[in-house]
Amino acid sequence: MFNLLWGILFVVVNFAFFLVCYRLFGKKGLYAWVGIATVIANIQVAKTIVMPFDIVMTLGNTMYVTLYMTSDLLNEKYGRAEARRAVWFGFFTLLMTTALMQMVLFFEPASSDFAQEPLEKIFGLMPRLALASLSAYFVSQLLDVRLYSWIRGYYGTPRQMWIRSNGSTMVSSFVDTLIFCTIAFAGIYDWKVWTEILLTTYLIKFVLTGAGTPILYIARSFSFAEDGKQTAGKASSHL
Repeated sequence: MFNLLWGILFVVVNFAFFLVCYRLFGKKGLYAWVGIATVIANIQVAKTIVMPFDIVMTLGNTMYVTLYMTSDLLNEKYGRAEARRAVWFGFFTLLMTTALMQMVLFFEPASSDFAQEPLEKIFGLMPRLALASLSAYFVSQLLDVRLYSWIRGYYGTPRQMWIRSNGSTMVSSFVDTLIFCTIAFAGIYDWKVWTEILLTTYLIKFVLTGAGTPILYIARSFSFAEDGKQTAGKASSHL
């Protein structure tokens, strides 16, 4: 029960930091969030916890859902081109971090060093896991941007943002989970265990996506001086 209650607080804190980052730094804050969240999510995923009913899950899902929230918010306020650019920025950040940390691990540690072993556990990911993470992020995030714009063509009013946000994210997060689990775990676990990992991971993302919807409405209400300059670019991105 502790993990469930602590997890709820954890989600609230994540969403609060997301709002504060945008409130303080505007669009630049959203780009910064993408860079930070892609790295943190992939560090957190190394830790597993047990939730009620003996459900074992990895961390990182909350932070990963905020990435979809960020791309949806950029799409909503600044246009599809900005959202797509943020996805590429996040992919570059993840690729760069993976490459640099693998190089760090190859340095011979000093006899007094204490960091090599824990760093190897966190960043010494097998190539298969790194490929799974990069592939899932790249495909699902670009899909989310495209789906959001497509759904907006049918449900484009301000009040209908929950439809385009939840619709695009729930489809994209399933694709993300499917790609990651297939590349990372297919052939390692039997079909039953693999299916359980897939379904429980997606269920968590599904719930978190719904929980994040009010946060998106709050974030959309924030106004900045730079917003007026984005009107022309946003309009052209809808063509």
